[in-house]
Amino acid sequence: MLSAARNVARTAAPSARNSSSSLSPLSSASPRHPLHLANRRRALTMSATRRNDASGSSADPSVGPMLRFEHTLPHLPIPTLQETADRYLTSIRPYHTGQEPAAPSDPLESWNKSEAAVQDFVKSPLVQKLQERLQQRAEGRDSWLSEWWNEAAYFGYRGPNVPGVNYFYSHKDDRTRRTGPARAAGLLRALLYFRRLVVTQQLEPEMARKTPLCMASYKYLFNATRLPTAPSDTAKIYDPDQHNHVVVVRKNKFYEVPVVDESGEWLSEKELEALFAKVVEQAGSEADPHPVGALTAADRDVWTKARQEIVAHDPKNEAALERIQSAIIIVSLDSTKPYTREEKSWGLWVGDGKDRWFDKHQLIVYENGKSGFNGEHSCMDGTPTSRLNDWLLRSLAHGKIDLGSPEARPASKLPEVKPLTFNLPGSVKSTIAEAIKTHDAIMGKHDMSVLEYSGYGKEVIKKYKTSPDSYAQLVMGLAYYKMEGKVAPTYESAQTRKYRLGRTEVIRSTSNEALEWYKSMENPAASDADRLELFRKAAAKHIKLAGEAADGRGVDRHLFGLKKLLQDGEELPKIYQDPTFAQSSNWILSTSQLSSEYFDGWGYGPVTDGGYGLAYSVNERTLRFTITSENRSQHNNVQAFRHYLEEACEDVREVMEKAGAAQPEPVKAKL
Repeated sequence: MLSAARNVARTAAPSARNSSSSLSPLSSASPRHPLHLANRRRALTMSATRRNDASGSSADPSVGPMLRFEHTLPHLPIPTLQETADRYLTSIRPYHTGQEPAAPSDPLESWNKSEAAVQDFVKSPLVQKLQERLQQRAEGRDSWLSEWWNEAAYFGYRGPNVPGVNYFYSHKDDRTRRTGPARAAGLLRALLYFRRLVVTQQLEPEMARKTPLCMASYKYLFNATRLPTAPSDTAKIYDPDQHNHVVVVRKNKFYEVPVVDESGEWLSEKELEALFAKVVEQAGSEADPHPVGALTAADRDVWTKARQEIVAHDPKNEAALERIQSAIIIVSLDSTKPYTREEKSWGLWVGDGKDRWFDKHQLIVYENGKSGFNGEHSCMDGTPTSRLNDWLLRSLAHGKIDLGSPEARPASKLPEVKPLTFNLPGSVKSTIAEAIKTHDAIMGKHDMSVLEYSGYGKEVIKKYKTSPDSYAQLVMGLAYYKMEGKVAPTYESAQTRKYRLGRTEVIRSTSNEALEWYKSMENPAASDADRLELFRKAAAKHIKLAGEAADGRGVDRHLFGLKKLLQDGEELPKIYQDPTFAQSSNWILSTSQLSSEYFDGWGYGPVTDGGYGLAYSVNERTLRFTITSENRSQHNNVQAFRHYLEEACEDVREVMEKAGAAQPEPVKAKL
């Protein structure tokens, strides 16, 4: 069985709900290195003129535009016990309908037991005391949840980062940069501009319509790392003024590549390309037989112990680790040439487990110029990294990046590429070999499939007068129902960043309304008009659930917080002992949406045995789903799920068309 910690960790799947992205013209911007303190002070002074925003919130003149609303953000609310009880009881109703093959013989009896446990939850003096403790904890804190959640879901999780935590984005191809060094150079040159906007706090804050979102996690985008420490991991941020280098991984070897010259001026795209080509040359064709990067894919306790041994064995090892940890970002110059979506996506997700550094964000570029990004999840969710990647790709595609001189300076005038080498003790070499073996065994149980459904996308779905996200959720739920004949406990990630230090809450997408619609879709006697009506009800229910979760009034984080406050000798409240509690939070479908017209896909791993990771995008003309799973049985098969998912997309479209759900185009008046 997967550990409970891993289940918690992956439930914080990235979400782009209410994300925003802006593209500013940069062709006239100075490429001069901007990160000195004097420049930062000037940036903050400039922001003092910005007192208000369209949101109506008062701006803080002591910080840059990026952080100007942080002091105005509300605190994450604590729902009442009755609110959570009512929402929880509604969310578990589908599991008491008798529709599952393994359901109790008497669904009513099962329901009565769950209902009694929920009633006890509201009336229990102990639970009321837990609620008081939670309210006391919230006093004087930016967030009652943040510290707990980061520890339980990430730093305290001792399983491997991959496949349990990390996620990836797949970039659409750039036809003008067809080699690894060329593509990496273009991406990095653009990234330097985004980094400058973040460090000088000039980046515009994300907004959910007119509501500002918390930008606190952006400080972990660059020059930051997760560190393997015991009993929990930690995070560290390095001074960007003092660390203007990237670390390139090639053939399991590490190279430090500066991004500025001796005068502090950024290297041009062509100069970066020349340095990346030099890395490829120096790395040669033989891979390092003892890849230290493999340890970042191992259990965290294994990596923690190995790191201590590496540091103790030779002081030069610690210096090499420090250069990796303090880098702006990792650039993996992969020597493979993937072509299919699955092959490329798998490499972006896990690679071979050796030629990566999973403790930091990574740009991954293949030999044939295809590229993507692997996200380190502990300090931020997917919206900031999605915005970063969309911004890079969009800016390059529209020619908005000043790439510097089209001619590289002579090699003698460029900074040196510095190999970072390790003198490893025998014990660590053995640990690396065992880590590779374990990783291969874990990933050998996993599979991935990508469905690029080109039948329609957002522009058609909107004509059905339906939320695109609700539409996609119902399609995924229907696919599982078709395959298994029952509903799946479904986690959908909603961001709560409109609150201080907000991260995510669960949208419990499986509803009784959705179940009734699934039944109608599989019932040949049902009319399309009835199916459409039930679809509308299910979609409306989903929109309501999504809104509550985004408002910090879901079920799961509140129940998590109350349970954390139990003291020694206090009995676990009955709601947590009810079998339906475990069943309804065993996330068979772990779902999350991020959409960019510049992505070719994205994904992450499943969170539970028998479950699926479902990363999806609702683009203008397509629907895309990346499906991951551990193939333990015939009922845990990504290819089968992909088949039913495509069938569900077709079935829903057919219902919509037959029932006349599409909104007619407005009639244009004749001149």
